[in-house]
Amino acid sequence: MNGVYSSMIITNSNYFVTSIKYTRIFVHQLLIYQYMKLKEVILFQIEKTSKAARKYSQAAFDDKKIDITVDQWVLLKVIEENEGASQKEIAEYAVKDGASVTRILDLLEKKQLVMREPIQNNRRQYAIHLSEKGRIFIDAHIDLISQHRAKSLDGFAQSEIDQLHSFLIRIQQNMR
Repeated sequence: MNGVYSSMIITNSNYFVTSIKYTRIFVHQLLIYQYMKLKEVILFQIEKTSKAARKYSQAAFDDKKIDITVDQWVLLKVIEENEGASQKEIAEYAVKDGASVTRILDLLEKKQLVMREPIQNNRRQYAIHLSEKGRIFIDAHIDLISQHRAKSLDGFAQSEIDQLHSFLIRIQQNMR
């Protein structure tokens, strides 16, 4: 079952995968993945789950008249956890492109939730800080976010949550 193919060529859809030493299991997985329906693809399910969570949270923000988007909330939390980080660092932590972060920070600054301060000896970058109003805003709404996080994991044992977390980290590492 775990034998090795020395030189194997798999053909499908006008492309070739040439390999030396593919295990039978890996070749079998490749063939299965080629014909999977989208709903069976783990990465698609992860994306779908993320969108459902964002939609759920945004609807709750809107229902409670909280003047913020999910992306703005994420940036506020990243800034809280990385006080004084540069805009570039915040983009990396939040897994967002620089232009999106700039736009979101402009909105958060307009709402007086964050402040940009020049970094010494660096004319092009700013250190990003929460304002007092930003800290109060997070404190006022963190319970709602905690409820959303708890709801998303309702019915899972702690061991399942730990295992899921481990799996997601491994997928991220595989994709680097």
